[in-house]
Amino acid sequence: MQTASRAHADSRHGLFLILFSAMLWGTVGITTKALYGLADTTPLSIGIFRLALAVPVLVAACRLATGPAMFRVARRDLGTMIVVGAMTALYQVCYFAAIRQIGVAAATLVTLCTAPVIVALLSAILTGERPSGRVILSLACALAGTALLVGLRPLAGEGGNIPLGIAQALGSAFSYAAVTVASRTLAGRYHPLQPVAIGFAAGALFLLPTALADGLVLTYPAAGWALLLYLGVVPTALAYALFLAGMRTTTATAASICTLLEPLVSTVLAWLIFGERLGPLGAVGAVLLFGAIGLLARPVRRRQSSAA
Repeated sequence: MQTASRAHADSRHGLFLILFSAMLWGTVGITTKALYGLADTTPLSIGIFRLALAVPVLVAACRLATGPAMFRVARRDLGTMIVVGAMTALYQVCYFAAIRQIGVAAATLVTLCTAPVIVALLSAILTGERPSGRVILSLACALAGTALLVGLRPLAGEGGNIPLGIAQALGSAFSYAAVTVASRTLAGRYHPLQPVAIGFAAGALFLLPTALADGLVLTYPAAGWALLLYLGVVPTALAYALFLAGMRTTTATAASICTLLEPLVSTVLAWLIFGERLGPLGAVGAVLLFGAIGLLARPVRRRQSSAA
């Protein structure tokens, strides 16, 4: 009984770490919007600086936390970490590209709502994780809540290619799902900072050629560099380290549902800072999201055996 209680306490602790990381990710939107107001930059430029500024912080922190063990990584796991980095880079490229074709709301909706479903399928196939009835109900509430929160609007596409944009958003969702599942396989064997530091270094290298081809923007005011540094350190280095720490005791499907808190935080901050309204449907979506998270955090009741 004590073992079951301890396991549940660890699981809840993992969920809270992932929820906190999702809250930090929710600040990316308003930070990016502020950057666009300060400099004539591009999504890919912001993406490459986000990863590149996170890497030195992660490497230094990982070295302090693990010492020489930082470089003791099995060859097979090193390949997985590089895949995590590549998928992280691909996630950003596909997402930014989808925004150009179908707009922010539609790209966010397709990416965030399909990613947990892909995670559940990949987890069942690759790791044998079978979602319980409660997780499935939580997933349904989270998907509905995200759809209402982001807004079921027509696809924005002034001159954009809608089928291409949807395909790019689905590619972004698949890449994000691959990062979640791969991180789950690494979470129990390494310090949380190790896979993130190695993976993000690889991701920055993968993203650099695309950013250079797109036209890397290097001119920012002091406030712009401060915002880029914040993006690299807080919602990237810190948030992903917390996410991987939480993955040690949380299933990939449950983790992907918790990360849907991100658009809620982003929407609320946009309302508080930029005056963007949530709307009645958005409020219902927020309630559904909180309900989904509450279902995951709730203790599981087990039937007592007749012997007990």
